[in-house]
Amino acid sequence: MALVNFTEDEHLEVLNHSCAHLLAQAVRHLFPDAKFWVGPVVAEGFYYDMDLGDHTLTDEDLEKISKEMKKCAKADKRIVRQEISREEALERFKDDPYKVDLINRMEDGTNISMYTQGDFTDLCRGPHVESTKKCRYFKLLKHSGAYWKGDANNKMLQRVYGVCFDSKEDLDAYLETLEEAKKRDHKKLGKELGLFTISEYAPGMPIFLPDGMILRNILEQYWYEEHAKEGYQFIKTPIMMSKELWELSGHWDHYKDNMYTSMVDDREFAIKPMNCPGALLVYNSTLHSYKDLPLRLGELGQVHRHEASGALNGLFRVRTFTQDDAHLFVTPDQLEDEVKRVLELVDRIYSVFGLPYEIELSTRPESGYIGSEEIWDASEKALAQACVHAGKEYAVNPGDGAFYGPKLDIHIKDSLGRVWQCGTVQLDMNLPERFECKYVDADGTKKTPIMLHRVVYGSVERFIGILIEHFGGHFPLWMAPHQIAVIPVHHEKHLAYAQKVVEALQANGLRVDLDARNEKLGYRVREAQIKKVPYQIVVGDGEQEQGTVTIRKSGSRDSQTLSLDEAIEKFTTEVKEKCIAVK
Repeated sequence: MALVNFTEDEHLEVLNHSCAHLLAQAVRHLFPDAKFWVGPVVAEGFYYDMDLGDHTLTDEDLEKISKEMKKCAKADKRIVRQEISREEALERFKDDPYKVDLINRMEDGTNISMYTQGDFTDLCRGPHVESTKKCRYFKLLKHSGAYWKGDANNKMLQRVYGVCFDSKEDLDAYLETLEEAKKRDHKKLGKELGLFTISEYAPGMPIFLPDGMILRNILEQYWYEEHAKEGYQFIKTPIMMSKELWELSGHWDHYKDNMYTSMVDDREFAIKPMNCPGALLVYNSTLHSYKDLPLRLGELGQVHRHEASGALNGLFRVRTFTQDDAHLFVTPDQLEDEVKRVLELVDRIYSVFGLPYEIELSTRPESGYIGSEEIWDASEKALAQACVHAGKEYAVNPGDGAFYGPKLDIHIKDSLGRVWQCGTVQLDMNLPERFECKYVDADGTKKTPIMLHRVVYGSVERFIGILIEHFGGHFPLWMAPHQIAVIPVHHEKHLAYAQKVVEALQANGLRVDLDARNEKLGYRVREAQIKKVPYQIVVGDGEQEQGTVTIRKSGSRDSQTLSLDEAIEKFTTEVKEKCIAVK
């Protein structure tokens, strides 16, 4: 079973919110003085925040709560909705400061709904399932602390997380998938495979280790190769630029609290949180004719953003990362074709990694946007038509475009069914105007180009984290930092031939390790598999006499014997064709 987003399935969302109330009912039975804040459904299931006074929850408490929840579910109490006035609600919950706070944030004159199941009543907008019995297939996953309203100045509450399904089979399958996800955790595998580390001296700023740099360089080189085929030119812009530039771009007003700043020669500078202003400086560094467009500028640009320390998460949420940015400057009649070409590039790149994806078109906001409705309508139509002509379906996300233009968001799905927003194509009608970008049109007049922002990986670091989990560390041969382990059966007898095999493989550009340690053969083979080296080559008497090699693929018990030349052709073809095998 794939991991699901509980907020995107209406039935599961209702079921899990009902189970959050079941959790609260059980907690109230065990801790009569417990008070409750909110119990929403989130992508990973549900949680409930609660005040248990001086008591701090333990894993043993979760077991007791789970047992009590099963009793409440077995009781099969109907869940009944009731509406009362705001005044009645304040009177009813007057001894509960958390509920009073919720009620006071509601508009005067509005009725407030409550849901009752047996001896437990809670404020809630609903809806809920019919009875507590519907929530019997659940699992409490973990507990943690959580500040009231997410404010570190407020009291620390207890938070309990869980999931609920319609059947035991669905629950068991989901829990099995969760266990698989834990095994694939990129922080765990990143450490085990020696890919990256994060130091307390640079929180949120990953340090790539030698093997991680091999992987990173492969991905970046592939990015350069594919973009060069599409006529992109590559640039490098300063990592730190003056405050005046960020004021001109508008980032200072929106991002200054998340920007790293410094005084240099009595001027304030900021480390860039985005690459686009630099691309605009490149565009304005020379004069342009309509014949120069489209101009496609690509930059693997490192950016910095001051994320909250509590939000940092391995490679997924960091304070510095590399965006695989490209900024395209186009004329209006080129827009649709350029977006189509971007989508075709995206399709080609994601296919190499075995990542299916969906496209979402975000349209004009209801208010606060710049430009005329006619320009917006034409822009949205161009993005939609580009999808159609690229043979791609898309969903519409009404009103979620940026104030300066509509966009296409591209959501990939990994091997566990998790959805990640990586690629985007953003139409910008704002920055070219701000920077007074111009080109001379065919009629001799100066016009402002349309700017497209687009990424494919999104963040190189985050994309690597996704790939680690997508492949479970079992990278395809072309990506693997260590591609082949050559293992002689006996050190003295077979070392010379093993070295010959290594040299032949390395001469063909393959990354090969020789393991001739004085350890048992089985131990060395297992260690290569633990390190997730894609292929192990064992050489003994037979191989040495016949000039062959015995190949075993990581994770498989099967092996095959090939001539050395056949093995080289097999490996080099697999690398050249970028073959994948998602586990």
